[in-house]
Amino acid sequence: MPAEWEPHDATWLAWPHHHGDWPGKFEPIPWVYTEIIRNLARHERVDLIVNDAAAEHQARKLLQRANAFPGNVRFHRWPTNRAWLRDSGCIFVKEKPGFARPDSPFGSAQGKLGGPSPHEVREGRDLSRANDDAKAMRALAPEGSLLAMNFGFNAWAKYSNWRHDEKIGALMSTVAHAQEIRPTHRNTRVVLEGGSIDVNGQGTLLTTEECLLSKVQQRNPGMSRKDYEKLFADYLGAPHVIWLNKGISGDDTHGHVDDLTRFVARDTVVTMVESNRKDVNHKPLRDNLGLLQAARDQAGKPLTIVELPMPAPVIFEQRRLPASYANFYIANGVVLVPVFNDPNDRIALNTLSDLFPTRKIVPIYSGDLVWGLGTTHCMTQQQPAS
Repeated sequence: MPAEWEPHDATWLAWPHHHGDWPGKFEPIPWVYTEIIRNLARHERVDLIVNDAAAEHQARKLLQRANAFPGNVRFHRWPTNRAWLRDSGCIFVKEKPGFARPDSPFGSAQGKLGGPSPHEVREGRDLSRANDDAKAMRALAPEGSLLAMNFGFNAWAKYSNWRHDEKIGALMSTVAHAQEIRPTHRNTRVVLEGGSIDVNGQGTLLTTEECLLSKVQQRNPGMSRKDYEKLFADYLGAPHVIWLNKGISGDDTHGHVDDLTRFVARDTVVTMVESNRKDVNHKPLRDNLGLLQAARDQAGKPLTIVELPMPAPVIFEQRRLPASYANFYIANGVVLVPVFNDPNDRIALNTLSDLFPTRKIVPIYSGDLVWGLGTTHCMTQQQPAS
């Protein structure tokens, strides 16, 4: 799995439509997406999933009004339940020598070739030619070719509306001409969300015990720490795993790492800290910092650790929301950073500017967006250059 800062062919997003994610506050959300797309489309193609023709019409209208480079946006009419594509979409990786392909004795129990048949694609979008092209590419499949790890998705083992979202990974893989692989453990498809992991592209992966090993919102009953480590090695090329402990307060995913700690270079992470000892996040973030200080990378070297302060608590309707600067997204030439009209916004932006001197740092106001319990990283999924 390439690091997020490596070159992209595209960023995938799903246009928001589920009012229940932002109850009573949905109206500004399409405009937040428009601003994100406007900044991304300057640097790379945006593959935008919309529910139907009416949703595409709305999205095009807003993008044109905002001068959001609609010529660099490619629309796909596929029904979705929700817009958090980091977790529902596939995870793109690159093939390397020694990977057991699905037509091998090992891979036959692990993966599934192909994507959806044309009748699975709504609103008349015919992907039969894309399927044929993908099959031709799979016959060659040179080193560096794109694979789509299509993990299962069950709405964070919490919500019931996920059956459209669970199909999105296969559709994405077909359009991207990527071979679809469905990872399994003991012949059962593994559930894994993209927000629960972060990689440096060199074999090291970050995750949390709270998300993957807890029995609360349990994704894969019976899977142990060693089982996950083998899964990450086999399917993501990341045999070295750094386990953090708990996530931040308000995170309904139960511990996604992309609100906590992120790789920003092969040997460098940024991690959130809370200086207020009375804040509920103080101890969990301090504990995670200690784990990072003791950790080593795939070469046995200590990590360079850059601390980011948490914003002041963001509370709406008496609920603490998972506001975190760590939920930034790295694209070609730009880093999109959630901000919350907080004094620490400037510290976060300046810190990330120092860490990414060749990229433009763009603040995305997320005071409304975070009411959906996620921000910039949660809604995006990168497609690496192949």
